Amino acid sequence: MIRILSSQQIRALDAHTIQHEPITSIDLMERACRAFVNWFTEKFNGAHTVAVVCGTGNNGGDGLGIARMLREWSYPVKVFVIRGSSETEDFKTNLERLKGKAEIVEVTSLDKDIFSGYDIVIDAIFGSGLTRPVEGVFARAIHFMNESDALRIAVDIPSGLLADKASKGEIFKAHYTVTFQLPKLAFLFPGNHVYTGAWCMVDIGLNKSFIKEQQTAHYYITAKDIKKILKPRSKFDHKGTYGHALLIAGSYGKMGAALLSGRAVLRAGVGLLTIHVPACGYIILQSSIAEAMASIDEHERFITTIPALDKYTVVGIGPGLGQDKLTVKAFRKLLEDFRKPVVLDADALNILSDNRELLPLVPAGSILTPHPKEFERLVGKWTDDFDRLEKQKSLAKQLKSMVVLKGANTSIAAPGGEVYFNSTGNPGMATGGTGDVLTGILTGLLAQGYSSVDTAVAGVYLHGLSGDIAAREKGMVSLIASDITEFLPAAFKRIINEQKV
Repeated sequence: MIRILSSQQIRALDAHTIQHEPITSIDLMERACRAFVNWFTEKFNGAHTVAVVCGTGNNGGDGLGIARMLREWSYPVKVFVIRGSSETEDFKTNLERLKGKAEIVEVTSLDKDIFSGYDIVIDAIFGSGLTRPVEGVFARAIHFMNESDALRIAVDIPSGLLADKASKGEIFKAHYTVTFQLPKLAFLFPGNHVYTGAWCMVDIGLNKSFIKEQQTAHYYITAKDIKKILKPRSKFDHKGTYGHALLIAGSYGKMGAALLSGRAVLRAGVGLLTIHVPACGYIILQSSIAEAMASIDEHERFITTIPALDKYTVVGIGPGLGQDKLTVKAFRKLLEDFRKPVVLDADALNILSDNRELLPLVPAGSILTPHPKEFERLVGKWTDDFDRLEKQKSLAKQLKSMVVLKGANTSIAAPGGEVYFNSTGNPGMATGGTGDVLTGILTGLLAQGYSSVDTAVAGVYLHGLSGDIAAREKGMVSLIASDITEFLPAAFKRIINEQKV
């Protein structure tokens, strides 16, 4: 897992690297500038005119070093320096190194067209050490940068964006953010995408032992993490080895949700699958998923009963379920009688929201998979993304369960307060049924004996990776939920065979 550190920890990491590598701070800055420029030159050719806008702290020093290196690559570069109350020593050093190599403009007044005429504007005003909203000349500069027609790139973090708490005021709106070594927590929230744009990490050689020693509750999931989770299969394994899952899903007019989820359970590797559906779904189920066994409710249109539970390893419930009062009664019985972890999605979550006395009945180790509106029904409104994260942690702790909040960078909160952010997935997955597929994947993995944490982390990652492979094959616009299940085998193969992800 990639640790997501606070701004204070990142400053300590820089200092530790300088002291123990050892390396001077200006040489570490040079390394960071080189990493940025390597990324930049691979993406943009030398015909682009570039404006680099610098503050007088170390982020500004980065900008000056970047400008010098881009001039070495023959990019047409102009530097704008916006002076604050003080200059860091590394800023002063890089300013001297730049003199005579690029035009440097000391900004004393700002015109709205000051950054017009440039193809690219690079923001190096403030770094991750910023602790309050930007004001005065800096705020005006950021405003005019945002108003320009140029492509905008942030160095390490967009100026004005706070790494560890909600941000206010003027914030640079980057199309790209190139951050050093580790992601910032703020990058992973939907409200900040307008500021970060597409962000990436570049390795600048900060001390990895120190990173591993840092305490954090926030992690970023990688393919290597999933490789470690997935268990190899043995020659003498059999279908009983991989669990028997019960999926309770579907109602009149919503049998598609049961089918999508059921196919995903099977593709996730479960040994046996039984799907409990209302009577109207019998023919649909038997003719559509040959590998699944059917359990038929006595009601024609929706679920009113729960089958005997003793033979099942895990239960997944919710896709297409509906919220009839008899369904609510059956759901209550499930929670009372089945004390192993369950996967709860869609209408199962909505029933919990409307019948809050059921919350204490949720078995420990369960996995809840709300989208933002379902989550809001469970916990109420939030003031900002950081507040939402705290509510997610609180719910996971209250239920002693995993809370998977779906969306870009899906966040997975564990009962102990840890949160894992997903690194796979794409906008093509914003289509009906993809959540049903995720429920199936989680149910299939949990049935095989994976822990709730490993199930949630691996299931969310594989779900997103399947969507990424599907998008490459079919495009984002045409991607549908069943494509994710179709490409799930390719996702497993890519992880297990250690292919490039």
